[in-house]
Amino acid sequence: MYTTFSVLALAVAALAAPAAEPDTSPVLGVTIGSSTDNSTGPNPSQVTINSISYGGTGCPQGSVGSFISADRTTFTIIFDTFVASLGSGVAVTENRKNCQLNINLQYPSGFQYSVLGTTFRGYAALTAGVSGVQSATYYFSGSSTQASTQTTFKGPSSGDYEVSDSIPFASTIWSPCGAALPLNINSQVRLTGPTTGSGLLTEDSVDGKVEFVVGVQWQKCTPK
Repeated sequence: MYTTFSVLALAVAALAAPAAEPDTSPVLGVTIGSSTDNSTGPNPSQVTINSISYGGTGCPQGSVGSFISADRTTFTIIFDTFVASLGSGVAVTENRKNCQLNINLQYPSGFQYSVLGTTFRGYAALTAGVSGVQSATYYFSGSSTQASTQTTFKGPSSGDYEVSDSIPFASTIWSPCGAALPLNINSQVRLTGPTTGSGLLTEDSVDGKVEFVVGVQWQKCTPK
């Protein structure tokens, strides 16, 4: 588990490893991870991640560390406060936390791409009857088209989790031609359950990698 901070322990008795229940949403397009003809994609050396910005209740300014690899093709984001909690005396506003990520990718004109592969890692500790949800919505700035993924955790459970969005939907969400607009990922963790229940659900890091055969689909823009 890639993380630079410790998660506070939550005392929950007799809990098993968390049971993640991925959504089986309909496939939206050509399966990501299928073979891609290299002739249809740009030179990998010309694709870079320029910057990552963020904001939200789970990632206030100053609470996130972002690290971009030297070759500008991978990134890791470490969250210090992305924690949803539920229990006696815990404010309702703490039951749900979100973080909006804006990823600026630079690549040659004449191409467009679909969604990055990502991995979400965190910690879940839930008593009986409590449910936790980790979800993410992907879209390009200026576009009304979105795609979403969701994983559900059921109590009683306790332990680390890892969810890969590489991606159960194979996206028809494409970057626009003629402009390198940011890819947005709105991620959230939330808890629901009885007033007698308690829970903790965190998101520790989001790793992403620009893949040229597996993980990213490229296609040439068609002249209008």
